[in-house]
Amino acid sequence: MRLLWAEADGNFRLAEFSDEKIPPYAILSHTWGADDEEVSFRDIVDGRGKNKPGYKKIRFCAQQARKDGLKFFWVDSCCIDKSSSTELSEAINSMFRWYQRATKCYAYLSDISIPKPAINGPSSSRARKQSIKSSKWFERSWTLQELLAPTSVEFFTREWEPLGNKRTLEKEIHDRTKIPIRALRGMSLSHFGVNERLSWARGRQAKREEDKAYSLLGIFDVHMPLIYGEGWEHAYARLRKEINPPTGASHFSSHDCSRQFNTCTGTQTNNTGSGNVLFGDFNAPVRFG
Repeated sequence: MRLLWAEADGNFRLAEFSDEKIPPYAILSHTWGADDEEVSFRDIVDGRGKNKPGYKKIRFCAQQARKDGLKFFWVDSCCIDKSSSTELSEAINSMFRWYQRATKCYAYLSDISIPKPAINGPSSSRARKQSIKSSKWFERSWTLQELLAPTSVEFFTREWEPLGNKRTLEKEIHDRTKIPIRALRGMSLSHFGVNERLSWARGRQAKREEDKAYSLLGIFDVHMPLIYGEGWEHAYARLRKEINPPTGASHFSSHDCSRQFNTCTGTQTNNTGSGNVLFGDFNAPVRFG
């Protein structure tokens, strides 16, 4: 796993760790802007990208991690060398586990802004709690696992002001997502049926249609190779075979998936799995937010 850390001069560096030596770290959850607005792996290596809008997210993550006593942090846009299909595949297949192992997860809601008086005023708690429901962060396929995998998820506004955490905002998150509070509190996802878990992803969007299936791998704790270009029906058919629910459990079919997911546009990408090779069309960039 590759992690970021800040030097004394304020520049960011990357450090690579084997699984058994990964230190405590924070992790960022966010929705991507345009591809050229996000700081890439090559930007960090070459010392570029400081003028990109996405650089502010990296700086915020570093500052917040430092406040929480954490030296290292992870940001998807620049901790993965996406020019390497092997590394990209390994990273995607490790994503759920990486979010699960994070000491802190910072969810940056770029479309939520609360005026200072509202934040500091007598109705500040109510304003913060209600504002979270309208964020597009809850509409992305990828952020479903970023909500469920970490123990600690803290939400921040566009201006980096804290909104609350997964526990203090659980009622609002439940109202917005219909995910049971038991799941938000960390109950093993295996306690929830196949169709129920599928329903949590209803209406979420993904830039590439296959990602609607791939983003659920960690939710179901299954593994399969990633085949971009196969289309969402084939991706779901393979996902169904991997899930293989026990006798008497609810099965789902391609028709079920068609009802659950009636759009194939948006922003997200995949999840955990064990395939080490990505197949198919790589002309379009893979995005994680």
